[in-house]
Amino acid sequence: MFFLYRRHWFYCLMSVHQCTIFCQKLKNSASCYCRRRHLIYNKKDLVGIVLFGTKVTKNELTKKVGGYKYVLVSQDIKVVDGDLVEAVRELPRGTFAGDFLDAIVVGMDMLIKKFLLTKRGKIKKRLCLITSALCPTKGPYKGAKEDEIGTIAEQMTAHGIRLECIVARGRLSGNMNMRIMEENDLLLKLFSKKTIAKTVYVESPTSLLGALRTRNVAPVTIFRGDLELSPKMEIKVWVYKKSAEELPVLKLYSDEAPPTDKFATHEVRVNLQYKSVEDPTKVVPLTQRIQGYSYGPQVVPISSAEWEAVKFEPEKGVKLLGFTDASNIMRHYYKKDVNIFIAEPGNTKAILAVSALARAMKEMNKVAILRCVWRRKQRNVIIGILTPNVSEKDSVPDSFYFNVLPYAEDVQEFQFPSFSNLPLSWQPNEEQQEAADDLVQMLYLAPFGREESLLPDVTPNPVLERFYRYLELKSKKPYAAVPPVDKTLKTITEPDPKLLAQNKSIIDEFKRRFELKQNPKLKKSTRDRQSGVKEEANIGESSDAGAINSVENTSVITMVKKIGDSTPIQDFEAMMSHRESPEWVGKAIKEMKNKIFDLVQNSNERDNHLKALDCLVAFRKGCILEQKPTEFNNFLLHIYKFCKYHNLNSFCESLASNEIMLIPKTEVTDSEVTEDGARNFMVKKEPILE
Repeated sequence: MFFLYRRHWFYCLMSVHQCTIFCQKLKNSASCYCRRRHLIYNKKDLVGIVLFGTKVTKNELTKKVGGYKYVLVSQDIKVVDGDLVEAVRELPRGTFAGDFLDAIVVGMDMLIKKFLLTKRGKIKKRLCLITSALCPTKGPYKGAKEDEIGTIAEQMTAHGIRLECIVARGRLSGNMNMRIMEENDLLLKLFSKKTIAKTVYVESPTSLLGALRTRNVAPVTIFRGDLELSPKMEIKVWVYKKSAEELPVLKLYSDEAPPTDKFATHEVRVNLQYKSVEDPTKVVPLTQRIQGYSYGPQVVPISSAEWEAVKFEPEKGVKLLGFTDASNIMRHYYKKDVNIFIAEPGNTKAILAVSALARAMKEMNKVAILRCVWRRKQRNVIIGILTPNVSEKDSVPDSFYFNVLPYAEDVQEFQFPSFSNLPLSWQPNEEQQEAADDLVQMLYLAPFGREESLLPDVTPNPVLERFYRYLELKSKKPYAAVPPVDKTLKTITEPDPKLLAQNKSIIDEFKRRFELKQNPKLKKSTRDRQSGVKEEANIGESSDAGAINSVENTSVITMVKKIGDSTPIQDFEAMMSHRESPEWVGKAIKEMKNKIFDLVQNSNERDNHLKALDCLVAFRKGCILEQKPTEFNNFLLHIYKFCKYHNLNSFCESLASNEIMLIPKTEVTDSEVTEDGARNFMVKKEPILE
């Protein structure tokens, strides 16, 4: 069902006879989807439910004027709550043909009576019709059905009521009356011409779930000003966000307040205190604090006055840099959200100028490159591409889509070897290529002659939908466990089992053409690996290989709960291999840091240096495998500073000679260190200033 938020009043007109079976495939998820979202977005939303096609007839129009049979007012207009959600979940199954025109009139009448004396300022009234539109509709007493729709549309426009129709049919059976279906489609189309109405057709339960939207975000301009084509030519434009990422926002909640306190806000406040390194008991006041920025091993202090002086503050404005062929801008260059440029509303000259420019660019297959600064004191300059959006409707003016382009520092080129560089025996033959083409064609979401599956307009975000379902469950059962993924969401995130079963021959052919073989990499036994590590005398490729092999073959390592003195590397790798709980990785990293630090601190002229270097190499490999570069980088900086301060120059020389460096981005993408930064910070012996 379709509901909105922010003081919107709705009636859901649902054909129970036609749509109950279709909605049962969702296990009532579509029925309660909008109600759950209403509970989240606004507690003042009012919703009513009207069913048609039911055995029972219950509505005010039947009592007063007669007619309107098989239309049931299941729920009067009320604030959305948990009871309303349960009422929708227990919808009855209809047994009579439903007339959606009667249901629309009943719902519209109730909306008008409910809010007749209410000011129309911020009140938004909306009717949502969910039906298959396969049952015949009765004609009026006088005139044609088209005249009746015109009268209904006039009343909707006069009272500010919008209509949204969701036609859910699924797969049509052979006994459907095509004449009635085509007539109903024409009637629904008339609403969109005579009043504010929209019709959406869905074929699957998944697309029905996605069509039940609940939020229409009011557009807010991010820029109002001139699009400067040249120093003497400007166009007044407004810029809006076309799309934006939506994620649930969670607030911190404190249960320290007593349950009996009705006025408790449960608000969590965070206070930060900065303490001195020399005296941890002393709190550093704000006047004595200054921001510092890492530059290699140093921290460079920069005052607020210096930062203000060095900041780059461009002037607000949107300027055209030039035009280029659309083929020169790849789709994967686009960054961030999409914006839309429109001409200033009411400005005829601006509308004509935007239309002329958009149509010329469309005809010549060109795009424009812009330099954008949306507001004053904006710290960054945006370079983007302007793509023409020529409207197909005369009532809708032309516009532009705007996408942000990357700078040179934002581009990361990933080079993959070409098949042409491989030996002929490794290159795919014609039969393998044909099998791969058939597999890709089988998984194509938009096959010829059929509607595309998982259309973005009607496909819900499975992450948000799963979160909202669990939130509803937690509101009723605070200690409820996370339920398994619903079948409806699996149809979005997993391959269709029916599709795979129908094309099993194609999949089997692909498997037969591409034989899978195990990597013939030799694996050492536990005893050989442990003895090999003990016998290694130097830190280099052999030590690295030993660390990698030992981590890769963790399945045979015995259970270790603490890093010992005899075999610290093997103990560390064994603890890192534990997957019963994520706490083991953190515990292994913490104990390995302490072990290395003890070896360095208690060393006497190289007696423990070799063992500490072995542990450091193994620690680095483990952090790379576990994608924790910050743990190693911060520890290496700490060890380096400690050795310089205590004149342990021999260990610093060992670090430099064995080329033990920070973990850069090329090894782990989460690292904040570049390749040059890691190599430039190669640890070397430096004199200690006294």
